[in-house]
Amino acid sequence: MRRVVLDTNVLVSALWSKQSNPNKVAEMVFTNELTLYLNQKILEEYFEVLYRDKFGFPEEKVSALLHEISKRGIFADSVQSIIHFADESDRKFHDIAKSNNAVLVTGNLKHYPNESFIMNPYDFLHTLGNE
Repeated sequence: MRRVVLDTNVLVSALWSKQSNPNKVAEMVFTNELTLYLNQKILEEYFEVLYRDKFGFPEEKVSALLHEISKRGIFADSVQSIIHFADESDRKFHDIAKSNNAVLVTGNLKHYPNESFIMNPYDFLHTLGNE
């Protein structure tokens, strides 16, 4: 099974649109087609961001999503990289993916170094033949 790390923006986009590529990727986690890797810091960011009032996501929808992530996700360790990040909060996603041979799926490629294991949702689905 393919290992993935989902940047928070992928989950935000998945909640916005059921027809979106980010939602397709998230659904693949929930149907056990992909194995989600995360750590406590990533889970805390998911909680903090997805419950923000500015998004207006229904609380029960966010709660169900986070419950599934907590239940299905593999909590993993990582080695901290020495790469410079403009936003240090992005490091945790990069390092979990790199340390666990996973693909980092993000809607913000410009926030990360140009590395082959970092993809946007469309390109990731394309590699799987699911676009």
